[in-house]
Amino acid sequence: MIQEIQLRILPEQAANEQSIKQYVAREKGLDARTIKAVRTLKRSIDARQRTIFVNLTVRLYINELPTDDEYTETYYPMVDEGPEVIVVGAGPGGLFAALRLIELGCRPIVVERGKDVHARKRDIARISREHTVDPESNYSFGEGGAGAYSDGKLYTRSKKRGNVDKILNVFCQHGASTTILSDAHPHIGTDKLPRVIENMRETIRRCGGEVHFETRMDRLIVECNRIIGIETNTGRIFRGPVILATGHSARDVYRHLYASGIDIEAKGIAVGVRLEHPSELIDQIQYHNKNGRGKYLPAAEYSFVTQVDGRGVYSFCMCPGGAVVPAASGPEQIVVNGMSASHRGSRWSNSGMVVEIRVEDLSAINNGQLTIENEPSPLNPHLSTLTSQSSSIHPLAMLHLQEELERQCWMQGNRRQTAPAQRMMDFTRKKLSYDLPASSYSPGLISSPLHFWMPQFISSRLQRGFEHFGRTSRGFLTNEATVIGMETRTSAPVRIIRDRDTLQHITVSGLFPCGEGAGYAGGIVSAGIDGERCAEMAAEYVKSIL
Repeated sequence: MIQEIQLRILPEQAANEQSIKQYVAREKGLDARTIKAVRTLKRSIDARQRTIFVNLTVRLYINELPTDDEYTETYYPMVDEGPEVIVVGAGPGGLFAALRLIELGCRPIVVERGKDVHARKRDIARISREHTVDPESNYSFGEGGAGAYSDGKLYTRSKKRGNVDKILNVFCQHGASTTILSDAHPHIGTDKLPRVIENMRETIRRCGGEVHFETRMDRLIVECNRIIGIETNTGRIFRGPVILATGHSARDVYRHLYASGIDIEAKGIAVGVRLEHPSELIDQIQYHNKNGRGKYLPAAEYSFVTQVDGRGVYSFCMCPGGAVVPAASGPEQIVVNGMSASHRGSRWSNSGMVVEIRVEDLSAINNGQLTIENEPSPLNPHLSTLTSQSSSIHPLAMLHLQEELERQCWMQGNRRQTAPAQRMMDFTRKKLSYDLPASSYSPGLISSPLHFWMPQFISSRLQRGFEHFGRTSRGFLTNEATVIGMETRTSAPVRIIRDRDTLQHITVSGLFPCGEGAGYAGGIVSAGIDGERCAEMAAEYVKSIL
């Protein structure tokens, strides 16, 4: 007999399959020996009260063994003779687009400007060791995209956009733990995800597709308002319709599209800082226990959101038991992000803390508020001139804002990857921090008055947001926490405009803007979903023109 039941039990009772089996047998009056297996279908932690509970949905196999697989496997046929579709970018959008193309009988040609997922790890290490950023191989560029070495969180609210379960099952098929199918906030971990990505690449190649690394798209080939291929930095030309999945940091792509007359528009983003606490303190706060999480609970997560002067202030990409990492993708930039290994066992927990910026806010931010040592900031001339025209915002204006904030941060960090930082309460009180707590940020921190040089539009809202979060969560606002500048890559600063139904660009056919870089996703799972949707539309298109 197979039976599904819901449980609300203590963490120690939910610690493993054996303890769950014993609890169920006792509560249901069963002989534990008759329960041959317990499969967890859903798992979440309820930490709202002092007594912590784990909510489970489990499937019991009573007097029989499981005959079904833990995940649903997708069949990938050989497509070496299929019609070709070019996929630009090997992040989650591009990889899932390529795999879906194979399902549909098309042959994906994947071109990735960066290196394979293991080779790029050496370039990422050099950022901390030598303060050197390879503009083609870093936390943003390379196989796996930005998510490969910045956490691998799979939680998404995009359930209406497509099949989340399909994405998670494909990850399991390629080596991810099946716990991602049951956890409320699934997470693979930076230490595990590269192998999964490598397996996805091997599936693409085994089925007849191609994957080309260190191959950057330099130009779209357009004939009669139709994309017929791409030119690359290697001199090779690839012909076919194009799924453009280049990620939110491919600024040269945005500039190429704008220069080529392909319609794009500025898009709202969120900008702020990385906030780092000792993980033990977050555990104590979230689990309402001075002893922290104890033996049976994971490193605690949090989520905060409020409104300050009509704009959202919220936590973003929270990394319990993780590290703050240098995520610049070019020279004269400091960008911070967060990651966690699968065990989430570090001494620190961090989160982005960001302020919503809408396109119409650009003029206010540019109104003399960016300064260095009391001198007006040399804002990008495009930004300063074009945002003054209230009737028209330049499509690249939000991108220019990102660039200027990152350059300011780099200058504050002594023109290295040393990040400017301030104690949390000092930031809210507008005081310089004379020393800083120990940090996970490996290139190092330098004390800096973030409250002074950051745009007031951002800093004042963060300060009031922190004060609000401190009132709602006692102990959160503390000088044991460090505010690290700056978090600017929360999403793409540009949207590549596409048709709602066909997902093709609105003015040129054969171009399918995809994923986070195109402005239509926000994370690994939603990018994967959008990649599959673009693949379906591209497959219809390529078969219609044959």
